[in-house]
Amino acid sequence: MNTILSNAEEKMNKSINALISEYASIRAGRANPTILDKVMVEYYGTPTPINQLAAVSVPEARTLLIQPWDKSSIKSIEKAIQTSDIGINPQNDGNSIRLIFPPLTEERRRELVKGVYKYAEECKVAVRSIRRDAMEKTKDLKKKSEITEDDQKNAEKKIQEITDRFCKEIDEIAQNKEKDIMEI
Repeated sequence: MNTILSNAEEKMNKSINALISEYASIRAGRANPTILDKVMVEYYGTPTPINQLAAVSVPEARTLLIQPWDKSSIKSIEKAIQTSDIGINPQNDGNSIRLIFPPLTEERRRELVKGVYKYAEECKVAVRSIRRDAMEKTKDLKKKSEITEDDQKNAEKKIQEITDRFCKEIDEIAQNKEKDIMEI
């Protein structure tokens, strides 16, 4: 019985972690190195993340500085950024690459916030799906007479409490991201 609860909670935690990493890749007007996490550079025939090829720093609020350890990879990094969906043109000075993030327009901020809540809703759907699976497992245990009806009711109540807690956390994370996007 406890394994059902702990498995459900673990899966819900993974859903929230996926949501947080998805939010990290949404740029909110500030330079954030995590925006480059999904950009892969063709390096000696192998797709490689930028953070394994270069030092990535934030010298100013809206600027990312990429300093490759191997200067011969600078063109490959520049090309990977240009072909990615980041939407920022890299500035190459021969030794490093600068990404300057333009300030977001009000309209663009509202679009980003819609996306934030869309991801939050998808995460809630995933959490509810996990709840449904856990509830079905407790019903199966009851059918097999492995637990009593009271145990089933208690387990379902605990599963619902866990689900409610995670849905509330998802809402808080989404609201924090909205604040992050709308300020500046």
